[in-house]
Amino acid sequence: MARTADLVERPADLTTDWLSVVLGGAVAGFTFERIGTGQMSECYRISLTYVDGDATGPESVVLKVAATDSSSRQTGLALGLYEREVRFYTDIAPGLSGPVAPCHHAAYDPETGAFDLLLGDAAPAAVGDELRGATVDEAALAVAQLGRVHGTLLGDVALAGAEWLNRESPLNQALVAQLWAGFSDRYGETIAPAHRVVCERLVAAFDAHLAAEASADRVHGLIHGDYRLDNMLFGRPGADRPLTVVDWQTVTWGPAFTDLAYFLGCALPAETRRDHYDALLRAYHQALGEQTPIDLDTVRDGVRRQSFFGVMMAIVSSMLVERTDRGDQMFMTMLQRHCDHVLDTDALAVLPEASMPEPLRPAAGDEGPHAPGGEELWNESWYFDFADDRQGVGGWVRLGLVPNQNTAWINALVCGPDMPTVAIVDFAAPLPANPAEVHTETAHLRLDATAPLQTYRVTVQGRGEAFDDPAALLRGEPGRPTELTMDLIWTTAGTPYRYRIAPRYEIACTVSGSVIADGREFRLDAVAGQRDHSWGVRDWWSMDWVWNALHLDDGTHIHGVDIRIPSAPPMSVGYLQPAGAPLAELTEVSAKAVFADNGLPVATTLTLQPADLTLEVDIRGHAPVQLTAADGRVSQFPRAWAAITTGDGRTGIGWLEWNRNAR
Repeated sequence: MARTADLVERPADLTTDWLSVVLGGAVAGFTFERIGTGQMSECYRISLTYVDGDATGPESVVLKVAATDSSSRQTGLALGLYEREVRFYTDIAPGLSGPVAPCHHAAYDPETGAFDLLLGDAAPAAVGDELRGATVDEAALAVAQLGRVHGTLLGDVALAGAEWLNRESPLNQALVAQLWAGFSDRYGETIAPAHRVVCERLVAAFDAHLAAEASADRVHGLIHGDYRLDNMLFGRPGADRPLTVVDWQTVTWGPAFTDLAYFLGCALPAETRRDHYDALLRAYHQALGEQTPIDLDTVRDGVRRQSFFGVMMAIVSSMLVERTDRGDQMFMTMLQRHCDHVLDTDALAVLPEASMPEPLRPAAGDEGPHAPGGEELWNESWYFDFADDRQGVGGWVRLGLVPNQNTAWINALVCGPDMPTVAIVDFAAPLPANPAEVHTETAHLRLDATAPLQTYRVTVQGRGEAFDDPAALLRGEPGRPTELTMDLIWTTAGTPYRYRIAPRYEIACTVSGSVIADGREFRLDAVAGQRDHSWGVRDWWSMDWVWNALHLDDGTHIHGVDIRIPSAPPMSVGYLQPAGAPLAELTEVSAKAVFADNGLPVATTLTLQPADLTLEVDIRGHAPVQLTAADGRVSQFPRAWAAITTGDGRTGIGWLEWNRNAR
């Protein structure tokens, strides 16, 4: 696969010399125009002329490149979408027959996400229409061409072990349940009762269903992942191919008949599908070829089991894109047709029983550093906080590693209602060789998991600044020089909790030790605190959130995050753990906050479900920082400790953070 040396990032970067070499003809000139409306990638039709009318090359080609929008590009990079599509065309497509455009050039930069694909043009062709549906002839063509792709790849050992093709899916029962809650609320009574049953049964058994379909006795193969009419170009007279399938960025390895089930479930109105179902299954099976030892009954059973894929896609896709009238119509059509497919094949009978997944816990080995990925925003962070309302003091510490920017973040802040905010803030510290001990010109930080998942010691010593107005930290103003020292031990007081949607865990603790801030000394004795550790791609500038780690006087520990991603429904993660009781995961965390003109939070109300618990926040100390990305994006990151009062009259203490992007 070509790399950055000959990579074309934008169509304006094209030259006649480059095109001549790649296409094997003397290109005299070219023009380009944007086609399609993709958000993760951009496509351009390149119209070509040749020297002396030498038309040995194609009249036009299609250039596909990464999105110019930085957030979209980071998403495509982090999810592996760009790498997968390029690797499909370089590693798999040359050995395939069927509906795949020829690839004249492919290049990919794993550090920035930039890529190019120069593909054969499918024109003249007509794009399929998911709302209109396919004709029976179009459906027969699509399933037969899919069979040609699948036939030689079923059970391929090399592809089954290819890391780039076998990334772990971010979808799990907890996430799908949240998306279904938003979908159900949005579409309400337009969801037929029978279809609602299908959705609720699938959501309740989602993890078990995925595990069953991943078992070794299932047939596995290549999956396009979005094999539907909107990604199909049906050739017209003069086209090189009768069908061209595009957008292979979701290609993966898994249950072999996923694409077939997805297409059959939605490409035709239900009555037409029922009338031609057997014939379409046979057309696919015949196209697999005689070399494939798969019988028609195996295909039929696999399609039945994978009929739920379309139901899941209708729910997930609708909640992750910008809402439009046509989109609503399309997603409801998808849901209706896929649910009818499930019911027609009696697939509910093979769905595992509903189950509530047990909360995840980190392993002891997770406490240490992790091998970084290649993404620019790959980050590993350790956070620690404490709050003592009796003495009127709270603080937090962060060590963040950004290895692909060769940078470390060091934050250590102490604050309270009757003291200045004392802060050591360095977002340009040298990347340490060992994160257990970090030295800079202004600070010395030591992290020591003395007993993994049980006790953790943190020491900080350095020169900081004192701010009588903590909002000055958000304005980039200097404070008065001062000293800050901490020597604290976090002792686990609750069940360690690992997220399902990201590599991260949270641990409720008690905190003991000493703090000296701006000449004042505090002795802490088992006060409330929290620590967490995360690793992976984290883009602080692409979303907002409200995070909390709260500890009630009756021994209850609460943690939650209200996540706000543009063009996506609200998402939540967290737990409620009463004293002496098992940890229970939350399904909804909702935060309503009020901010002053200086950017600091004034008040916040939290609502937690299914606990039906409301909490009011009385902020006692502010310790904010401002985050600036390498590309200039800015996010304000207020953090504060607060006294808490619940709707049922209980009290407590804890920390909150509000990530607020400047848009």
